[in-house]
Amino acid sequence: MTGPYYGEVLTTLRQAMKEKIRGMLTRGPLWLHNNASAHMSRVAQAIIVKNIGFEQLSHPPYSPDLTPSDFYLFRHLKQHLRGTRFFDDDELWQPMESYLDNMPQEFYLTGIKELFDKCQKCIDVQGDYIEK
Repeated sequence: MTGPYYGEVLTTLRQAMKEKIRGMLTRGPLWLHNNASAHMSRVAQAIIVKNIGFEQLSHPPYSPDLTPSDFYLFRHLKQHLRGTRFFDDDELWQPMESYLDNMPQEFYLTGIKELFDKCQKCIDVQGDYIEK
Protein backbone atom coordinates (compact mmCIF):
# COMPACT_ATOMS: atom_id res chain seq x y z
CA MET A 1 0.00 0.00 0.00
CA THR A 2 1.25 3.47 -0.81
CA GLY A 3 0.35 6.88 0.60
CA PRO A 4 -1.46 8.02 -2.56
CA TYR A 5 -3.48 4.78 -2.73
CA TYR A 6 -4.37 5.05 0.96
CA GLY A 7 -5.51 8.62 0.33
CA GLU A 8 -7.76 7.41 -2.51
CA VAL A 9 -9.27 4.75 -0.25
CA LEU A 10 -10.01 7.34 2.44
CA THR A 11 -11.52 9.71 -0.11
CA THR A 12 -13.83 6.90 -1.29
CA LEU A 13 -14.67 6.10 2.33
CA ARG A 14 -15.54 9.72 3.07
CA GLN A 15 -17.85 9.87 0.05
CA ALA A 16 -19.60 6.65 1.12
CA MET A 17 -20.01 8.04 4.64
CA LYS A 18 -21.59 11.22 3.29
CA GLU A 19 -24.11 9.17 1.33
CA LYS A 20 -24.98 6.72 4.10
CA ILE A 21 -25.04 8.91 7.21
CA ARG A 22 -26.16 12.22 5.77
CA GLY A 23 -27.17 14.61 8.53
CA MET A 24 -26.35 12.15 11.32
CA LEU A 25 -22.96 13.57 12.33
CA THR A 26 -22.62 16.87 14.11
CA ARG A 27 -18.82 16.76 13.70
CA GLY A 28 -16.44 15.04 11.37
CA PRO A 29 -15.28 11.56 12.27
CA LEU A 30 -12.26 10.86 14.47
CA TRP A 31 -9.70 8.79 12.60
CA LEU A 32 -7.45 6.29 14.35
CA HIS A 33 -4.93 4.41 12.28
CA ASN A 34 -1.56 2.98 13.09
CA ASN A 35 1.79 4.47 12.16
CA ALA A 36 2.34 2.46 8.99
CA SER A 37 4.37 4.37 6.43
CA ALA A 38 1.44 4.61 3.99
CA HIS A 39 -0.74 6.10 6.72
CA MET A 40 1.85 8.65 7.79
CA SER A 41 3.10 9.66 4.33
CA ARG A 42 2.88 13.33 3.44
CA VAL A 43 0.46 12.58 0.63
CA ALA A 44 -1.93 10.61 2.86
CA GLN A 45 -1.68 13.17 5.68
CA ALA A 46 -2.49 16.04 3.31
CA ILE A 47 -5.54 14.20 2.00
CA ILE A 48 -6.74 13.33 5.51
CA VAL A 49 -6.39 16.85 6.88
CA LYS A 50 -7.15 19.07 3.88
CA ASN A 51 -9.35 17.09 1.51
CA ILE A 52 -11.56 14.95 3.72
CA GLY A 53 -11.32 16.73 7.07
CA PHE A 54 -10.92 13.75 9.39
CA GLU A 55 -9.64 14.63 12.83
CA GLN A 56 -6.82 12.24 13.69
CA LEU A 57 -6.17 10.61 17.02
CA SER A 58 -2.53 10.02 17.90
CA HIS A 59 -1.50 6.38 17.94
CA PRO A 60 1.44 5.21 20.07
CA PRO A 61 4.43 4.06 17.97
CA TYR A 62 3.89 0.33 18.40
CA SER A 63 0.57 -0.59 19.95
CA PRO A 64 -1.12 -3.47 18.14
CA ASP A 65 -3.48 -3.79 21.11
CA LEU A 66 -4.97 -0.45 20.06
CA THR A 67 -5.54 -1.41 16.44
CA PRO A 68 -9.21 -2.41 16.19
CA SER A 69 -8.67 -4.73 13.24
CA ASP A 70 -5.98 -6.65 15.15
CA PHE A 71 -7.48 -7.00 18.62
CA TYR A 72 -11.16 -7.36 17.72
CA LEU A 73 -12.20 -7.74 14.10
CA PHE A 74 -9.53 -10.18 12.87
CA ARG A 75 -9.74 -12.24 16.07
CA HIS A 76 -13.43 -12.98 15.41
CA LEU A 77 -12.95 -13.43 11.67
CA LYS A 78 -10.09 -15.85 12.32
CA GLN A 79 -12.30 -17.91 14.64
CA HIS A 80 -15.05 -17.98 12.01
CA LEU A 81 -12.71 -19.15 9.24
CA ARG A 82 -10.69 -21.59 11.41
CA GLY A 83 -10.29 -24.99 9.78
CA THR A 84 -11.19 -23.79 6.27
CA ARG A 85 -8.58 -24.12 3.53
CA PHE A 86 -8.29 -21.50 0.82
CA PHE A 87 -6.13 -22.14 -2.20
CA ASP A 88 -5.81 -18.49 -3.22
CA ASP A 89 -6.80 -15.00 -2.09
CA ASP A 90 -9.79 -14.88 -4.43
CA GLU A 91 -11.31 -17.91 -2.75
CA LEU A 92 -11.08 -16.20 0.64
CA TRP A 93 -12.93 -12.99 -0.30
CA GLN A 94 -16.51 -14.29 -0.50
CA PRO A 95 -16.69 -15.97 2.94
CA MET A 96 -14.83 -13.07 4.53
CA GLU A 97 -17.11 -10.42 3.05
CA SER A 98 -20.20 -12.48 3.82
CA TYR A 99 -19.18 -12.83 7.47
CA LEU A 100 -18.46 -9.12 7.91
CA ASP A 101 -21.60 -8.04 6.04
CA ASN A 102 -23.82 -10.26 8.16
CA MET A 103 -22.50 -9.18 11.55
CA PRO A 104 -25.05 -7.12 13.50
CA GLN A 105 -24.36 -3.47 14.26
CA GLU A 106 -23.84 -4.36 17.93
CA PHE A 107 -20.79 -6.43 16.96
CA TYR A 108 -19.02 -3.34 15.62
CA LEU A 109 -20.21 -1.14 18.50
CA THR A 110 -18.76 -3.65 20.97
CA GLY A 111 -15.41 -3.42 19.17
CA ILE A 112 -15.43 0.37 19.47
CA LYS A 113 -16.29 0.16 23.18
CA GLU A 114 -13.46 -2.32 23.74
CA LEU A 115 -11.10 0.05 21.91
CA PHE A 116 -12.07 2.83 24.30
CA ASP A 117 -11.41 0.55 27.30
CA LYS A 118 -8.01 -0.49 25.90
CA CYS A 119 -7.04 3.14 25.24
CA GLN A 120 -8.04 4.08 28.79
CA LYS A 121 -5.94 1.22 30.19
CA CYS A 122 -2.97 2.40 28.10
CA ILE A 123 -3.39 5.92 29.48
CA ASP A 124 -3.70 4.64 33.05
CA VAL A 125 -0.40 2.71 32.85
CA GLN A 126 1.27 5.60 30.96
CA GLY A 127 2.05 3.45 27.94
CA ASP A 128 3.82 0.65 29.82
CA TYR A 129 3.44 -2.89 28.52
CA ILE A 130 0.37 -4.69 29.88
CA GLU A 131 0.64 -8.40 30.63
CA LYS A 132 -2.44 -10.46 29.77
